[in-house]
Amino acid sequence: MKRISLLLFTLLLLLLTACGNDNSSAANNDGDTKDKEVIKFADAGWDSIKVHNFVAQTIIEEGLGYETETTTGSTMATFQGLREGDLDVYTEVWTDNLEPAYEEAIDAGEIVELAVNFDDNEQGLYVPTYVIEGDEERGIEPMAPDLRTVEDLKEYPDVFEDPENPGRGRILNGPSGWTVEESITMKFETYGLDETMENFIPGSDSALVADLVNAYEKGEAWVGYYWSPTWVTAKYDLTILEEPEFDRETWDETRGTAFPPNDVTVAVHKDMPDQAPDVVEFLKNYETSTELTEDALMYMEKNEVSAEEAGKWWMEEHEDVWTEWVSEEIAEKVKGALE
Repeated sequence: MKRISLLLFTLLLLLLTACGNDNSSAANNDGDTKDKEVIKFADAGWDSIKVHNFVAQTIIEEGLGYETETTTGSTMATFQGLREGDLDVYTEVWTDNLEPAYEEAIDAGEIVELAVNFDDNEQGLYVPTYVIEGDEERGIEPMAPDLRTVEDLKEYPDVFEDPENPGRGRILNGPSGWTVEESITMKFETYGLDETMENFIPGSDSALVADLVNAYEKGEAWVGYYWSPTWVTAKYDLTILEEPEFDRETWDETRGTAFPPNDVTVAVHKDMPDQAPDVVEFLKNYETSTELTEDALMYMEKNEVSAEEAGKWWMEEHEDVWTEWVSEEIAEKVKGALE
C-alpha cells in the first residue's frame, strides 16, 4: 500500500508541476507558448528612441502577443543592462558613441546586432546659420561671418559670451551622463577651446533644447552639441561646424576629427534569438531613416504630444513602411489595434 500511495503521490506531483509550467508561459494569439513573457526595452532618454520603442513595442504586443516594458536610464547604464540581460532590446544604439564597449559586447557574444535603424544621421557642434550668414528677413546681421570650424570658436568668446563668466564664451556640451559629453570635453583640450570658452554641461536633453530654442527665437548667438534626427534640426536652420575628416587613430587619441560615421542599430541581448525568435525576426527588418524619424519628431513638437502619440501617428502615416517588416497577418492585427 505504501508503494502504491507513493507512486500516486509522485504522479500527482508531476501532473501539478506540468500544469504549473504551462500556466507560467506567455501565450500568443494562436495559443502557442513562449519562453519570454516580457520584452524589456531600453529608453536612454531622447525623443527618437521613445518613438522607435513605441513602434516596435506596438508591433510586438499587438502582432506577436508579448508583453513589453521600458527601463529609463543613461546611455551607458541602459547599454550595460542590455549586455547583462536586464534589458532585451535597444532600438537606437548610436554605435560609435559607445565604442569600444559596443564592439566588445558583440565580440564577447553578449549582444546581437540585428539591423541598422538609420545611418544618414550626423552630430557635432552647431550654430544657428544666421550667426554666420545673418537673416535679412529677421533683421539679423552676421555675427561671425568667418566662422567655419570648431577650432575657430576660440576666436569668438565675445559672440558666444557666457552670462556667468564675462569675457569668456560658452559652448553647450552634451547632457550630463551622455557618452558624447566625454568626447566634446576632449575636443576642448585638443582644439584649445578651453583658452577662451567655458564647457557648459546641461543636465538633460530638454535643458539643452530649451537653451537653443530660446536663443534662436530671440535671434541670439548660440553654439553647442546637437544631432539629427531631431525635430530641432528639422525645424531650425542650423549649421554644423567643420572638423578634420574622421580618422580612427586620431579620434581614439584626441577626438580631434569629425564624429565618426554612426550606424544607429537595433540590438538585442544574446538570449533573445532563442527566447523570442519571432521578435528577433521582426527586428531584423526594422529600418527607417533620418527623414522618417524626423517626421514623427516634428509632429510631436508641432502638436505638443507625447512620443507615444507621435509614434501612433507615424504608424498610421507610414503604414507602407512598417508593414514591410512583418507578415500580412501580423500587420492586420496591428492595424486593427491602432484603429
